[in-house]
Amino acid sequence: MKQWQISAFGLDSLALIEKDMAQPGPGQVHVRIHAISLNYRDLMVVQGSYNPHLAMPRVPCSDGAGEVVAVGAGVTQWKPGDRVMGIFMQNWQEGRPTAAKAKGALGGDIDGMLATEIVLPASGLMRIPEHLSYEEAATLPCAAVTAWNALFKAADIRPGDTVLIEGTGGVSIFALQFAKMAGARVLGTSSSDEKLERAKSMGLDEGLNYRNNPDWEKWALQQTGGEGVDLVVEVGGSETLPRAIKAARPWGTVAQIGVLSGATEAVDVRPILSRQIRIHGVYVGSRADFEAMNKAISQARLKPVIDSVFPFSDAPAALRHMEGAGHFGKIVISAE
Repeated sequence: MKQWQISAFGLDSLALIEKDMAQPGPGQVHVRIHAISLNYRDLMVVQGSYNPHLAMPRVPCSDGAGEVVAVGAGVTQWKPGDRVMGIFMQNWQEGRPTAAKAKGALGGDIDGMLATEIVLPASGLMRIPEHLSYEEAATLPCAAVTAWNALFKAADIRPGDTVLIEGTGGVSIFALQFAKMAGARVLGTSSSDEKLERAKSMGLDEGLNYRNNPDWEKWALQQTGGEGVDLVVEVGGSETLPRAIKAARPWGTVAQIGVLSGATEAVDVRPILSRQIRIHGVYVGSRADFEAMNKAISQARLKPVIDSVFPFSDAPAALRHMEGAGHFGKIVISAE
């Protein structure tokens, strides 16, 4: 088998190695990986900004899809040939997160999916919706589950509600798709008019180029008659959070997901108090959340949006493309 791993931080430290594949033990499943997708977290892991104390060497990337090759003793829910995805947190099966459930995140606590083969616990896998390819399925475990929980657990979005998305990365585009499935109105920001037009073709109701108009929170209020939005899918971090808070309606929700702009700026709590805003941190979700989302995806025949597909040998180039922030939707690496 082949795998990319880091023994030191930095994109230049990614090394492609070959090693023997271990046979699945009791309760384990051997999976041949066909596709891997990237999240901003993966770039941060490789660069060292996610966890400076990461145990190395480490295989990065949390999201991947493939087919079952063999199963270990006691495994009855999977068989060779089954199409599967790994779940982000291998120990979080259902319910609320705990410290124990939060351990075992792929590509962080344990080796991830940037490999041609992997062995995982049988409980750490999810069946691929029948209408999706391996490349499409590989985009679901982190970004899609995160967007799903932002809309339907953090905020309980319903028809007629208004959702504000920031940018056109993986989480934001999934949030757009799920919000439109739910009958919500969606506002969006981007630094690119071209990306906004593409998002409008997918159902975005109104868009704003924040490079031309950085006061997007005022725009969001104007778009809602001064009331504010029901939910902000907040992926920017400390620089955008104050604007997100101001864009939310009284008793509205800010689903805090990303740290693209950093995580250390001070936040004025007064608007949170005066508007009684709910700040809800979303860190992916459980296997049960993943399963519920997949049912909705299958029923709606929803197709993930893929920006580009890189060959396995060009994994560093895929991460550099992520670093450039020019993508729309998900970046995928093919392991075919």
